[in-house]
Amino acid sequence: HQPFQIIVRYTTADGPAIWWLDPELTYGNAKPFVFTQGHSVCNRSFFPCFDTPAVKCTYSATVKAPAGIQVLMSATQSSYLEEEGVYQFYMEYPVPAYLVALVAGDLIHADIGPRSRVWAEPCLLPTAISKLSGIVERWLTAAESLYGPYIWGRYDIVFLPPSFPIVAMENPCLTFIISSILESDEFLIIDVIHEVAHSWFGNAVTNATWEEMWLSEGLATYAQRRITTETYGAAFTCLETAFRLDALHRQMKLLGEDNPVSKLQVKLEPGVNPSNLMNLFTYEKGYCFVYYLSQLCGDPRHFDSFLRAYIEKYKFTSVVAQDLLDSFLNFFPELKEQCVESKAGLEFERWLNATGPPLAEPDLSQGSSLTRPVETLFKLWTTEPLDSVAAASSVDLTKWRTFQTVLFLDRLLDGSPLPHEVIKKLSECYSSQLDSMNAEIRIRWLQIVVRNDYYPDLYKVRRFLENQMSRMYTIPLYEDLCTGTLKSFALEIFYQTQNQLHPNLRKTIQQILSQGLNPLPAIDTTAVTTDTPAMVLEDKVSEATNGAISLRDVNVSA
Repeated sequence: HQPFQIIVRYTTADGPAIWWLDPELTYGNAKPFVFTQGHSVCNRSFFPCFDTPAVKCTYSATVKAPAGIQVLMSATQSSYLEEEGVYQFYMEYPVPAYLVALVAGDLIHADIGPRSRVWAEPCLLPTAISKLSGIVERWLTAAESLYGPYIWGRYDIVFLPPSFPIVAMENPCLTFIISSILESDEFLIIDVIHEVAHSWFGNAVTNATWEEMWLSEGLATYAQRRITTETYGAAFTCLETAFRLDALHRQMKLLGEDNPVSKLQVKLEPGVNPSNLMNLFTYEKGYCFVYYLSQLCGDPRHFDSFLRAYIEKYKFTSVVAQDLLDSFLNFFPELKEQCVESKAGLEFERWLNATGPPLAEPDLSQGSSLTRPVETLFKLWTTEPLDSVAAASSVDLTKWRTFQTVLFLDRLLDGSPLPHEVIKKLSECYSSQLDSMNAEIRIRWLQIVVRNDYYPDLYKVRRFLENQMSRMYTIPLYEDLCTGTLKSFALEIFYQTQNQLHPNLRKTIQQILSQGLNPLPAIDTTAVTTDTPAMVLEDKVSEATNGAISLRDVNVSA
């Protein structure tokens, strides 16, 4: 019963957790870059660990780096011995293995609040400051008012090169975010607030098993929307929710209502990467269940009080769904007396284990001032005969919010291919407006162009792909190009741009291009060894290719 120490001396080869970038794959093209991505079971290739969310521990790390390379980790304390080039890190609170993260490169920082700073490559830092200065503290304060003190000390953000395989990762004290999202203000807001929410739901209290990821993602999504409601109003929150629920129903159509991955409690078979189970059900069906629980209380502020008590009881531990639901019923004994857990058609057990869509969805009527114009414009363009072009063309999309525009374009995408007359008129009305908008909007318009074989705008697809190095903005377009008649066009662009893509992304695009073709000519992928396990999202991509689910439909913000 005495404490003892075990020392394991080890080396690690290239593995799925560690991403090495040559200078050419960074924005500054000046210095090499490395980052880790541990979610969900990749950190076992980074260091020896109990790679399960059920086990939490503190950690310390010593990192030696060349002069001029800044090293950061997801730790509460750090120091630097300049003469030795050695960084020391210590995380004083217990965390699961997947939340240990490291990044190193040409990074500089600026303070954007009393407990927050932003890190980025020098050429990106001014943009990051202008987007986030002052408002991160506003989000943290709103979250604390809802769910209790922020326990991690600092909340810093580091913007990573476009090779980062997901949108964002909630590493404690140091959120990782892909730099590509900087140009899309509303997506940036939602992504950062979602990661802020994880400081309570996911990091402080963690799902004990990957079969119940909704305990982190569903609760974090609910908390994110409570924070956005407090800071930006209910209408904006309802608009963003409508956009995500649209995507959920799109994924449901593609997967089928009986697909077991649509359960909140998914069965994890031996040998399956838990990341394959991450989908919009984890987030949005989980959110709908949490929202339903909040409605049982009658007032969301009463539910906020429960979540504060839940965090206080379980912080720094890992839980299962029954822990949450038992705590809920004990906190509200009147609901327990009413047997709300057994309400016909809405049983808690059915929420957790039934396939298909959520059993109930939130009332989004408070967002009608923002969603109604989208619905009206969509009907104008899709009601035959097309005699409302004048009314439709008078709508100025530059005055809309980003989430309005992407909701409109996603619905046009769902209806594609459209009649040639419609796509021609759409291009005449909106193409030039959309050219000046952010990448989240432009990629959707370009997918419409591709799915409708609209050749006059194909040059814009080429131009977009020539300037994108991010998985989130390349894979969906390549998938669409290869599904239709434009595979040779896709091959041509790929051969021109492959050297600017990370080897893992290059390999994924090769797989997409190879569908139904003879093997592609050999391409240099020396940075990806043949025994390297698939990266977290490569499994998603192969599923997407085979099942026609594009990353547009599974835009993962961890």
